[in-house]
This record gives sequence, structure tokens and C-alpha cells, in this order.
Amino acid sequence: MSINQSVEMVEVGPRDGLQNESRVISTADKAELVRRAIDYGTRRIEVTSFVNPKRVPQLSDAEQLVTLLPDRADVTYIGLVLNRRGAERALATGRIDELGAVCVTTDSFGIRNQGQNAAESLAAAIEIVALAKAYGRSAQITIATAFGCPFEGRVALQQVVEMAKRAADAAPREVALADTIGVGAPGQVAETVGRVREAIAGLPLRAHFHNTRNTGLANVWAAVCEGVATVDASLGGLGGCPFAPGAAGNVPTEDVAYLLEQSGVVTGLDLAKAVDAARWLTGVMERSLPALVSKAPAFPNV
Repeated sequence: MSINQSVEMVEVGPRDGLQNESRVISTADKAELVRRAIDYGTRRIEVTSFVNPKRVPQLSDAEQLVTLLPDRADVTYIGLVLNRRGAERALATGRIDELGAVCVTTDSFGIRNQGQNAAESLAAAIEIVALAKAYGRSAQITIATAFGCPFEGRVALQQVVEMAKRAADAAPREVALADTIGVGAPGQVAETVGRVREAIAGLPLRAHFHNTRNTGLANVWAAVCEGVATVDASLGGLGGCPFAPGAAGNVPTEDVAYLLEQSGVVTGLDLAKAVDAARWLTGVMERSLPALVSKAPAFPNV
């Protein structure tokens, strides 16, 4: 399959990047992270999640945060939700443009992550899409643990394909394949993306990778080569899931942008501004972040 000339990047740092951090990040800093993401060119941003604050305390300020978001008609603010209650909270703010629903491939992870088995999580995601449409909003469905589960190991490709088909029947904005714990490798990614793309022909595919085993960037490229036109990334490479043991950070925004731009694929991001934002975020987090491009000399430097 020919590679798309451009790839949309979704900044997930404010949600997936921060949710597993033990150090509490101020609401003002979260809002500044969103503002900086807009400044370096991101036009879809996963800003927070509307989940039980006792389970994810870092994001307990969801309603407060959205009141601080810049009023931009050209930016889509995404709120992650796992059930109808979360969806209603997000929609009630009047500031969330898109709901991010999640279904999981295995019962073990689903119960730990959202209190639902695999079938129940898919049913909930389908309901969330319908609710978003009723409110005049868009919604997308992410298939978590699409490349492997921390509790059940390998996931059958046919299971992923069947879930994608059912998710596509709900007519979401897109379906995403998520390597929640970073176990995927490029060959597996290419095969999975290819099979799912054929199964849901006509509906866009998004990809979400973690770099737990240093295959994240290679997996991004494999997915893009198979026709994925939207990729999630987190500034600085922050990220992790409270319910997925050992899941390291998301692929870094600046590293993915460099990879794609140097390969002739347009992202729409200003890499220099993304690097500046990553250095600012390093100060906020008070530690070195996993991304490499923001630590390297600028190239080209003339």
C-alpha cells in the first residue's frame, strides 16, 4: 500500500502522558501543555479523561481543566470516557468536541481497566458513539491491547479483526489499534493493520503505540506504510497505564514528527516548537523525559 503524503498526529500527552504520574501536575500546567500543543501545530488533542477520580487521581480535575482550554474552532478536544456516565460528564462541559471510547480484547485487562469484560467494553463503546452523535459530537473507538495483554499474553488476530468490524458498524469517526503495553513488533503491526483495514474498508484507522520494548517508532512506520493516516503521540514520550503493569511511555511527539518529516511525510507540526515545549515539560516534571529528538542537536542545523 502506498504511504500517505501526510499523517495527522493526535497529542495524547495531557491525558495518557500524565495519567500514571505519581507527582500531581497542576491544572494550570495541564492547560499550558494544551496551549503549547496547539502552538506547535496539533489540531486534535486528548485533553483529559472523565473516569472515576479515585482510580485516576491525576485527572480528577477534568471539569476544571476544560474551562481553561483556548477557544479554538480549528482544534478538536478529545475526552476519554469508558462508560455512559463518563460520556455524560464530558458532554455536559460543553467543551469536549469528541469522545474517545475504549474497548479491550481480553476480559482480564478489561476488568482491571474499566470494570468490564471484553464484550461489555465493546457494547459500552458502541453506546458512547451513539450518545456523542445524539449530542452533535463525534466519537472514536480504540481497541486496547490489540497486540498483546499483560495478563493473557498474545491476542488472536481474528479477535482484533472481529472487534474492529463490530466497532466500525457503530460508524465512529475512526477505529484505533492500541499497543497498550508496547509488545508489538513491525511485522505484527503491518499484518494487523492490513487485516483490520481490509475488514473495515472505508473507515479511517488510527494507531497508538507505547515504546516499552523500543519498537514504538518502528511500529509507527509499519502502520503508516500500511495506510494509517492518524498517529497518537505524547510530548516527551510520557505515558503509561495504571492498570497495565510495566507499560512505559507513549511514542514521543517530537520523535515521531522527526521520523515522518525526514521520511517525506507531512505532519503539520513545527518541530522546533515541539522541542521547546518538550524542554518546558521536562522542567514541569522535574526529570529527564524519554524522548530523544529534544535532547539531540537540531538537524539540519544550517
